[in-house]
This record gives sequence, structure tokens and C-alpha cells, in this order.
Amino acid sequence: MPQPALLAHDLVRSLGGRRVLDGVCLTASPGHRIGLIGENGVGKSTLLRLLAGVDEPDVGTVSRPYGLGFLHQEMPFDTASTIAAVLDEALREAREDLAELERLSEELARVPEEDPGHQELLDAYGRRLERAQDRESWDADRRAALVLEGLGLGAFGHDRTLGSLSGGQRGRLALAALLVRRPPALLLDEPTNHLDDGAAAFLEEQLRGLPGAVVLASHDRAFLDAVCTDLIDLDPAVDGPVRYGGNYSAYLGEKRAERERWERRYAEEREEVEELRHSAGVTARRVAPDRGPRDNEKMGYGHRAGRVQSQISRRVRNATRRLEELERTRVAEPPRPLRFAAGELTARSEEGPYRPYPLVSLCDVRVAGRLALDGLEVAPADRLLVTGGNGAGKSTLLAVLAGHLPAEGEVHRRPGLTVGLLAQDTEFERLDRTVRETYELSVGPERAEEVPLGSLGLLHEADLGKPVGHLSVGQRRRLALALLVARPPHLLLLDEPTNHLSPRLCDELEEALGTAGRGAIVVAGHDRWLRRRWQGRELRLERDQGRREQARR
Repeated sequence: MPQPALLAHDLVRSLGGRRVLDGVCLTASPGHRIGLIGENGVGKSTLLRLLAGVDEPDVGTVSRPYGLGFLHQEMPFDTASTIAAVLDEALREAREDLAELERLSEELARVPEEDPGHQELLDAYGRRLERAQDRESWDADRRAALVLEGLGLGAFGHDRTLGSLSGGQRGRLALAALLVRRPPALLLDEPTNHLDDGAAAFLEEQLRGLPGAVVLASHDRAFLDAVCTDLIDLDPAVDGPVRYGGNYSAYLGEKRAERERWERRYAEEREEVEELRHSAGVTARRVAPDRGPRDNEKMGYGHRAGRVQSQISRRVRNATRRLEELERTRVAEPPRPLRFAAGELTARSEEGPYRPYPLVSLCDVRVAGRLALDGLEVAPADRLLVTGGNGAGKSTLLAVLAGHLPAEGEVHRRPGLTVGLLAQDTEFERLDRTVRETYELSVGPERAEEVPLGSLGLLHEADLGKPVGHLSVGQRRRLALALLVARPPHLLLLDEPTNHLSPRLCDELEEALGTAGRGAIVVAGHDRWLRRRWQGRELRLERDQGRREQARR
């Protein structure tokens, strides 16, 4: 049975008085895996919600396959529900397929072939058989075990409640339930945020094997490169959102060329408009200077003067007509893209007797059930990347370094040390305050004047007057980063810094980390592109070892 396509036509959606989507069309055919990319706030998550039917467009229509799957932020189960209950729901359709096939087989065996109802039963059996084959219903239980193992949940007892799982574990369970179901179309919003390398590679393999359409929004450049057959860029473009065939690497080259074409066309049309205005207003009238006739011209002067004036009038009309046409059809000015411009992200630590010593040193540090580390020193101007699987203790280590989490063992910090931590979960005390107010209250009015928020290239000027509660997850993460870099600390701690950021900003942040200033930086992350380019030390934490590996070059 052919899988149906997912279709969207002329979608318009406004939120908070701003038009987020304006006439977006999309066709996701079976076998196509479409990545949605663009700056934070351009409407990726909004588009996914419209496609899923959990939100309605102001204008436009969506045609979606029955049984479409959508990765929600929270699963529709209460905290007392168990993993077994989630799996039972995920397996329900496959089990219904098998039960219905068995029932139809029994009916066919009882109804003679010459009976008028036999053909009807046979047709129903054929339709159900095709559906079961698409879902691979016979293999569903084995697939459930395989998926749980692949996403790092294989060791969890099925009697565990959702309330006993972390947010990341619940997210992986929700993803596992969708992969077990194999819906006819699948919508995913940042599916790799809580996945380590092994789980991300497993997800890539699973998605490439799905027969239906997949539409996903992701900041993960390695994931986009490995999975997508098409990309839709929702950033402003001369003719609206653009669809690119190919993966992320192919997109990068096309996107640069497209931006150059847009800028060149805008510059050429602007130059032509200026020339036409000059021609219509001045140049055309100078074709025949205001002069009197020479003596030998007096007989024909009136005739020639009329002919010249006619030429002047025609040229003025042509220039004016072309100018009016160009004013109607000329392309808009390319919006100034955000460019991360924070300067130095860290500050030199204080001089004095402590200068030769590390900023922070840990010795035989333990956090029960979360971290065990023999020793670690973070020196001034150090660059340390902390890697490891989920549950290995990366976030815990950063919280200990920041002084936010007590630990057994010895923890020494240099006196006067300033530490900035970008945590995975970005929270603000007052969501009703505007972005600008939040920034000024946090860094102080003098610093806010010295380093205006708009100068950092993290948020558009139009967003600075919005309440923080109206920002997207990615925009809030940008604001949290701005609060840190506005007052560069001696030690900057970044936990999964590329989560929820656009791919372009991830590139720029990585570049800034390479020349980040005179202080120290510790980054914890799964981002495979970042790791491939990392120039400093690496500390890998192993989840199943009581004693962690030490920093290595």
C-alpha cells in the first residue's frame, strides 16, 4: 500500500502580533526526509505543530496521513505510568494488525469462495496485510527491544514509572515509542538533543529505513548531513522559504551562492533605480541645452527644437515607466543576518600570588550515583572538552566546577574567581520582563550601555522589546549566552552550548571558542561537528566506570 504524502498549502500563522509563517507550502512524499533549518524564531517548531495538527493555521490547509507521529516535548502519560504502558501503546497498532489478520483468516476459511462476501473479506485481508507489512507488525516486539537498547534505555525495568526518569530519558522514551510504531509520517523537533553518539547514529539508521515521510527540525549539523534528502531554509529569502535537494553539506554551498545572488540583484536594482531617477529628473532634459539658434539655423530651428523636445519627452516617459515598474517588482533588501560578535568570551584571572596555580582543582571528587573523578585541574586560558554518554556525569561536573553542587572530596577555587555557567535548561525568574529589561537588570545599566545587547549579534532588534516568555527556546538560550559574555568571566562553563541554536550560529560560536579570550573554557557536549574541530584538551567520562579517565591531549 503506497504511503500517503504530507501536504501543506499556503500556511500563515501569527503569534504574539508577529507573522511567524507567511504562505509556507510543503510536500513531504514517502521516503523523503526533510530538515527544517533557520534562525531561532523563524517558525520551525510552529510549522511542525501545524503539520501535526496540534495548532491551527490562521490561513492555509494541511493534509496529513492518518496516524502521523509527532515527537512532543512531553508524552501524553502521567508520571505514575510505566515504561510498559508506553510500550503497550506503541505496540497497539501492530498487535491490532496481527489480531485482525487472524480474524480475517478465520473468516475466509469459513466463507466459501463462491459466496459474495468472500471477495470483500479477501480485499480487507489484502489491505490489512499491506498495512502490517509497512509497519513490520510481526517484528514489533523484537523491534521494541532493539529500539530501547539503541536509545540507551535497554537496562531500564519496564515497571519503572515516568516520574522516576529524567527529562532526557523521558524524551528518549517518547522517541523510542514513535520508532516502534513506524507511523506513515513522522515529525521530530530537535530529536538528538538528549542523545549520545551511539544513540544518534542508531536514530539516523532507523530514520533512513522508514518508508514514510519524515520532517524534522534540528540544529545538529552531523545529523542533518547523515539523514536528510532535502532541506527547507525558513530564514528570510528573496522568494520566501527555499527548498534545497541534498544534505547539509550541499545546502551550505547553495546557501552562500544564493545570498550572494540576492545581494547582487538588490545592489544592481538599487543602482538602476538611482540612474532612472537621475535620468527622468535631470539627464533627459539636458539632451538639448537651452540655447538660441545660430544664424544659419534660423529657418529650421523651430522644427528641430520640436523634434528634440519630443525625444526628451519620450525618454522621460520611458525612464518614468521603467522606474515605476522597478519600484513595484524590485527585491527587498536582504535582512542583515545575525553575526555573533561577542568579542572575548572570557577574562584574564587576577594577577598576584595565585597566578601559577589552577583556577579550579578537584581531587577525589564524588557525587553519589552521578560522578566519580580522581582529579582535574583547570588552568588559566585552558580549553577543555568534556565528553561521554548520557548519565556519565558531564553536567554534574560543570555544576561542581561552578560551585552550584556540593561534592565529596577536595574542591579548590582561586580567590576572586568569577564563573559563568550556560546550563542546558535555560530559566528566567521573570518571564513578563522584556528581553532588554532582563539584560539591563542582569548586567547593570552601565555595562548594558557599554555592551548593548543588539551589538552581540545574538538577538534581532525587533525581539528586544518582547517579554522573555514569548521567546522561543533557542532565543532564550541566546539571551542566557548574552548575559554571560556581556561580563566575561574568568572561567566559562558551557553545557551543550549548540543545543537549540541555528547551525550558522553554532559555526560562529565554535569560531569564537577558538579565540575566546584570556580565561578558561570548559565545554560539555555531544556535538560531533564541534568535537571534530576542538583544538584543546579532552576529558571523557565513562558511565560504567567508578574511576574516570583523566584529561588527555
